[in-house]
Amino acid sequence: MFDFLIHGFGVALTPMNLGLAFLGALLGTLFGSLPGIGPINGIAILMPLAYTLGLPAESALILLAGIYTGSEYGGRMSSILLNVPGDAGAVMSTLDGHPLAKKGLAGPALGLSAVSSFVGATIAIIGLTLFAPLLAEVAVMFGPAEFFALMVFAFASMSVMMGKDPLKTAIGAILGILIGTVGVDSGTGVMRYTFGMAELYDGIDFVVMIIGLFAISEILLMLEHGNRRDGQDDGIPPLGRVFVSLKEILACKGAMGRSGLLGFIIGVLPGTGASVASAVAYTTEKRISDKDDTFGQGDMRGLAAPEAANNASAAGSFVPMLTLGIPGSGTTAVLLGALMLYNITPGPMMFTERPEVAGGLIASLYIGNVVLLALNLPLAGLFARVLTIPRWVLVPGIALLAFVGVYQLHSDLTAIYLMLIIGILGYLLRKLGISLAPVILGYVLGGLMEQNLRRALSISGGDIDILWQSGISVGLWIAAAALLILPWVLPAAKGRLARG
Repeated sequence: MFDFLIHGFGVALTPMNLGLAFLGALLGTLFGSLPGIGPINGIAILMPLAYTLGLPAESALILLAGIYTGSEYGGRMSSILLNVPGDAGAVMSTLDGHPLAKKGLAGPALGLSAVSSFVGATIAIIGLTLFAPLLAEVAVMFGPAEFFALMVFAFASMSVMMGKDPLKTAIGAILGILIGTVGVDSGTGVMRYTFGMAELYDGIDFVVMIIGLFAISEILLMLEHGNRRDGQDDGIPPLGRVFVSLKEILACKGAMGRSGLLGFIIGVLPGTGASVASAVAYTTEKRISDKDDTFGQGDMRGLAAPEAANNASAAGSFVPMLTLGIPGSGTTAVLLGALMLYNITPGPMMFTERPEVAGGLIASLYIGNVVLLALNLPLAGLFARVLTIPRWVLVPGIALLAFVGVYQLHSDLTAIYLMLIIGILGYLLRKLGISLAPVILGYVLGGLMEQNLRRALSISGGDIDILWQSGISVGLWIAAAALLILPWVLPAAKGRLARG
């Protein structure tokens, strides 16, 4: 059962892949510590570099996964020191992290968050090792009709991730699907949205899409906001002692264990992510442990819970990506696209057909997690200085990496123009309050959805009943319908109870 993992450690422990795991962890921590950058932008910037350097698929994925997990570690720094979350998953860490810093415990808070992140990620990686192969065995029973229903379920799950405004979520997903249809239809040879431009016959490249949508739109927002940090004080409080004591760790052991397990379970569910996991873990731990009403005033358990949960969620989100081929989060949607760059189709057959990729990735998560703890405990003060980088230095640096990366991959100015157009679109969507995660999920999953629908109808001779003939398909259709209906039904029911 664990042959893939033994093979994976053989891959991950090669000198080059060990170096890439270390580099990914280091860069991820740096990207995560800068507010607004986060894992998606870090991966988007470095993906074309990894591809053009000719790295094997398993090596590229080890590097990018290291950036993802490292960013979850790094996101806590600005949350604790500046009260500015590094990304959405670090929002809950501000509630007790920054009050701890104001009490003169910034160093212990950073140390505790590193230990909590390590514990949460370790729980999730063990869960990934145990459950991914089992889920892959079940997923082998999926045919085109079941995969089509699974894609519908994945789109429906976005209503949970972006539940406050399902309409905006739907708009983002539809935009992503439309962008994904650009080019020559492989089934019929029909030109779709090419406007007579030969450069669009092959569609819009994933790297162009991801860098434009995230990195360029982020640059535009940085330029708009200038050198402001949302009105927060730029001064970093003194760290004091960085190492957290054993007594403080043991006082938080229950919060770390419970939140790590909860974060993994939430991370496995497609479309949730670290922000949901950290929020649920914090509120759950508050109900269990906050007997003296100290949460929100600098309680270490209130910091340990979201930090363990968001890192566990990051590792858990690899489960649906590797076993079912659907992203568990916006960042794993980007990693899914990276696999497609290498003509690898994620799913249950990866564990038998490409064990070096699946096993190497999981093994590298074990290694990267230890590396991140070793980096973040002694070097917290050094990483914290990254927060002082002014935007007039940061913006040109990100722009340079984005432009060089795209041009290096395509050697064509058309790709640069497309990147800029998509970047402006991403900027406008963010100004309108439309999340970019549904856009990228629509782009990635739309093509897979179309392919499986065509295959299913081809098998049935055009009979649409094939889409709900199996028990798996029916279960997925019911689950998707429930996810779509609940956001509308629950508020109405609460309203009637309130009036009653």
